Amino acid sequence: MTSSSATGADIRRGPFRVGDKVQLTDPKGRMHTITLAENATFHTHKGYFRHEDLLGRPEGWVVTNTAGIEYLALRPLLSDYVLSMPRGAAVVYPKDAGQIVQMADIFPGARVLEAGVGSGALTMSLLRAVGDAGELHSVERREDFAAIARGNVETFFGGPHPAWHLHTGDLADRAGEVVDPGSVDRVVLDMLAPWENVDAVAEALIPGGVLVCYVATATQLSRTAEALRADGRFAEPSAWESMVRGWHLEGLAVRPQHRMVGHTGFLLTARRLADGVTPPVRKRRPAKGSRPGDEEQWGAGRWSEEELGEKAVSDKKVRRVRREVGQEPE
Repeated sequence: MTSSSATGADIRRGPFRVGDKVQLTDPKGRMHTITLAENATFHTHKGYFRHEDLLGRPEGWVVTNTAGIEYLALRPLLSDYVLSMPRGAAVVYPKDAGQIVQMADIFPGARVLEAGVGSGALTMSLLRAVGDAGELHSVERREDFAAIARGNVETFFGGPHPAWHLHTGDLADRAGEVVDPGSVDRVVLDMLAPWENVDAVAEALIPGGVLVCYVATATQLSRTAEALRADGRFAEPSAWESMVRGWHLEGLAVRPQHRMVGHTGFLLTARRLADGVTPPVRKRRPAKGSRPGDEEQWGAGRWSEEELGEKAVSDKKVRRVRREVGQEPE
């Protein structure tokens, strides 16, 4: 096992130090994330306290500001960090990242290929799962998104992670350069058109390997499933979504919260078959006309974020986020 400093394990243990990220929770449950620094203060419209009041203190410490307001100080969990970190592209929510790690059966030492890195949220969960002895090859089409992801990942782990290899370009073009054919245990796709990469994924996966796709719309989900069936090298795909509803806990007033994290995306999994094997014929066949027959039904060419109902990320925002994570273009 490598030293803990390689993956930032040491920065998440022990007393608070300069450079640590700290999550502050006030009496109303509002959270603030700060980075501890020398001669610095945390201000609100209701008083302030000095960072020095936390330096050398253990996690779970309560600090009181000049107005008598108490803040609970803890290091942010990964789920806290991904929701508050600088972002260009939308992040994969913790509820979906947990499902991906579990349903893909990503294990310590696994060899994983990821495409569609975005801001690096899912990447951090995958790195946690494969550990120092595993390999995670991440492919991102956009160089600016890759830079943002690198900044976020290295900030969280306290430096480069020994298992991570970040590449730019299209997966369909670069898969053969990034990994050897038949050498990958798991593939995770978070992109607009996963069906364009089915051949590259099938070439990379070992027999029995798992593919997981994260897509936003039912149209994407359907086309990806049909592409996997048509390819013939995968077992029957499965699809689902998860929804999370919190509960209000106050004495006897125990009830569901009025708001919940509903639909964020669909997840689809499929297993790689052995070479030369024909998948078993499905017993339940779809109704006539339910499958796509030509490009007119699906639309030709590459799909855009706007066509799928997603808000495009402006170049101005991407430049700002790159500055925040310390990855400004040269």
